[in-house]
Amino acid sequence: MTTALSLDEIRARPKSLLHDHLDGGLRPATILDLADEIGHVLPAVDEEELSEWFVRGAHTLDILQYLATFEHTIAVMQTADHCHRIAREAVVDLAADGVVYAEVRFAPENHLLAGLDLDAVMEAVQDGFRVGMADAAHAGQSIVVNTIVCAMRQADRSAEIADVALRWRDRDSRVVAFDLAGPETGFPPTDHMPALEAVRDGHLHVTLHASEPPSLELISQSLGCGAHRIGHGVRLYDDITTIDGELQLGPLAKFILDGQVHLEMAPSCHVHVGAVPNFESHPLVAWHRHGFNVSVNTDNRLMSGVSVSSEMHKLAEVFGLTWTEVEALSVAGVEAGFGDLHERRRVADQIRAGYADVR
Repeated sequence: MTTALSLDEIRARPKSLLHDHLDGGLRPATILDLADEIGHVLPAVDEEELSEWFVRGAHTLDILQYLATFEHTIAVMQTADHCHRIAREAVVDLAADGVVYAEVRFAPENHLLAGLDLDAVMEAVQDGFRVGMADAAHAGQSIVVNTIVCAMRQADRSAEIADVALRWRDRDSRVVAFDLAGPETGFPPTDHMPALEAVRDGHLHVTLHASEPPSLELISQSLGCGAHRIGHGVRLYDDITTIDGELQLGPLAKFILDGQVHLEMAPSCHVHVGAVPNFESHPLVAWHRHGFNVSVNTDNRLMSGVSVSSEMHKLAEVFGLTWTEVEALSVAGVEAGFGDLHERRRVADQIRAGYADVR
């Protein structure tokens, strides 16, 4: 299906982003630079080859190989200066893509190999985000970036990380939520109840990854553990059938629709981790048109070789996404955000104004 929406036109319009991992969005040139500085050996020696290597890992359609690529990004994120630079560049890159509201997530426990403590990691990343927003403003690009703090599901530090998230929420309003990242199958959210209870008791928002088997059970458990949003949630298709072109919803899907539980969907990533067989099979647009509360996300820009604009453009090419729908999906991301309400209302109005001429 063809579309009149070009990639450049979409990039020029304001958009939102709720699910983007800091360690999955590095510039290849930065990886090369920092790896050379610390003596880390990479699988490629120039920017183009390195970028292609990361994307090849995603195209194996094997989630374990996909996750293995993070060995090299995390390796160059072990000093305060490096974390600060990568955080700043992430904001600048998102702003250049037309993103005006973003929630970027990372796991501070992954950045302690060279002697940093958790607070030092937090300080470096938070300051990098602040400088990036200032840099974007100087370039005439407005962007709001908030932080989601992740604990790793396969580790045993989630209660400690929850405490970090709460402390930094109290001292820095840009920390807005807690998440569990890493491999999901075999590591249910119920393994981390003390951490989840702590953040709920501390009134910090919760979003939980649920993209792997056991599918509906994992999504349901995430809701039962207090998730306000679902990271991915694409396997909800196991509770949805299509009959004569109409969606028929099972009880969990109906609960999510009726309650407008937001699904942070990342179409290319879902193909790369084997959650859907191909992009053409992705349910995001059909679910959006049925009334589900969804947004378009990148997950890992480096590994999947995507941006918010490129994902929107491909959805437009494959499913005939219209300007009205691009606007609605972008506003949905802001409205489902965890940041300051008045700031989000201002950004949502900014997005709406950015589509007034094509509405």
